[in-house]
Amino acid sequence: MRPERGAAVSAGRLPVLLLLPVQAALLMGVGLLVTGPLADLWPLVAEDGVNRVLAAHRGGPATPFSEWLSLLAGTQSVISLTLLAVVALVAVSRGRWLREAVFLAVAVAAQSAVFLLVTLVVERPRPGVAHLDAAPPTSSFPSGHVGASVALFGGLAILVAVRLRGTRRWVRYAVIAVLLLIPVAVAFSRVYRGMHHPSDVVAGLLNGACTLLVVTHALLLPARARAVSAVHGERLPSARATGDDGADRPAEGRRVVVVRHPYGCGAELAERVRVILRRHGYADQVWTATSTEEPAGALAPLVAGADTGLVVVCGGDGTVRACADVVSGTDTALAVVPCGTGNLLARNLRLPSDPAAALEAALSGETVRIDVGRVRGDGLEPARFTVMAGAGFDAAMVGDASERVKERLGWAAYVLSAVRHLGDPRMRLSIRLDGGPVRERRARMVVIGNVGTLQGGLPLLPDARPDSGRLEVVLLDPRGARGWLAAAGHLGSRMLPGRATRTPGGARGAVAGGALEYFSAVHVDISFAKPQPRELDGDVVGAGTRLTAEVEPGALRICLPPRPRAVEAPTAPVEHAPFTVGG
Repeated sequence: MRPERGAAVSAGRLPVLLLLPVQAALLMGVGLLVTGPLADLWPLVAEDGVNRVLAAHRGGPATPFSEWLSLLAGTQSVISLTLLAVVALVAVSRGRWLREAVFLAVAVAAQSAVFLLVTLVVERPRPGVAHLDAAPPTSSFPSGHVGASVALFGGLAILVAVRLRGTRRWVRYAVIAVLLLIPVAVAFSRVYRGMHHPSDVVAGLLNGACTLLVVTHALLLPARARAVSAVHGERLPSARATGDDGADRPAEGRRVVVVRHPYGCGAELAERVRVILRRHGYADQVWTATSTEEPAGALAPLVAGADTGLVVVCGGDGTVRACADVVSGTDTALAVVPCGTGNLLARNLRLPSDPAAALEAALSGETVRIDVGRVRGDGLEPARFTVMAGAGFDAAMVGDASERVKERLGWAAYVLSAVRHLGDPRMRLSIRLDGGPVRERRARMVVIGNVGTLQGGLPLLPDARPDSGRLEVVLLDPRGARGWLAAAGHLGSRMLPGRATRTPGGARGAVAGGALEYFSAVHVDISFAKPQPRELDGDVVGAGTRLTAEVEPGALRICLPPRPRAVEAPTAPVEHAPFTVGG
């Protein structure tokens, strides 16, 4: 890939950094609540007792060890270590890891900027115990030492995970574990030494972690996408009707129809798609653009009127859904060029996030058949979906996300929209699975999934697979802040290393204190007491009181990257893989 193309990818991600002021504002709001109306409520009212207990039991090796940790996370140490790490990254890689070096420097600087902004608004005194360190003239909320240590050592842990894949797995995991334990130890030391309340260090951990999340998405993910593509102008093996391994591949020499979303796929990307298709033997190309009235462009008459071997979709999940609706049940293969907001189907099928790299990989691989879902309801024409259908909170969130904000922030725009709907009322609904008994429920959201992983690898439906011949269903019904935390904790725990993304025997029933309830079926019939907003693959389809879905097994032929020739021995059972078709 040429340097200017890498720069273009970066520029597309940089607007995500606009979330940092939002992060600062939210942290300010939390700080004002902690020092104001929540100060006399539990658990904040018990914090002074924690500081007093720790102060009363100081002594032994814990005191000098805590001093060393405070020095390690101090301003001068963090600046020095960051500069040293940046220089080392550039020198060792001879400039190839410049993006990684910038990522680490920006992460440390960004969390410091957020910290300083918050302390200008929030004024919280230090705990009322003896202080073992000189108190800087800043608010106790949040802990700057803790935030800085998360940004620095957490950032190094991310780089180890990304760049040391060639080392032994246990060595890599051990280094990552040590790096991640340092901020936790720093947090304890700051409370132990009387410099912060427990909630101050929790806020510091959140500040550092959120900053890492934003900066990683803005600066580091594009580098990983380029690493996956590895095109560099080289000609990849052309797609064949049948490979040496017997895999089904896209047929060369037949006409290809390219469906292009005009905003998601710009002129430069469109030209790259043309070149890649010609290189793989698709000289006969017909292009059609999408519109509000024709979300699949003129695909239907183009496919019906001639021998079309391949349809290439340049757009997001909504465009993919519209095209899949046309070609499902036929022998025409679909190749996805992910250039939308969410690109959830591409993520679940493990396609590279870079659009051109995804097309290269798909045309060099094989075609497999996956399931699609088919839905109908009051005021809703029968339609297919490839990712998820839903009603309630998720549909309201999707419908309320500004197009302008989505263009600037990508999928993070949905996060901002979700905050506005956290207080929406619960739905009364009845659900019937495969003609069985009717179950009466209350929920804030219902999602029917063909695949199960959301942005960032969040496994909303851990048992969903696009080749299972079934649909997975989840009801989200958190009660108050504790319910939301329980649901978030349960889903977040599934992302930890070593945790299975699928559960033996399937995830069924209620979990997380009833905040989540899972079902599985071939046919799902849901009725709502009142009209609810509904969505298909990220497109709002109007409110209604009915949503019926059924699976169409193997209805869609789709192009996937080639299977690896040599696979490292897995450390977890095969059933833990979220998608195992073809490999």
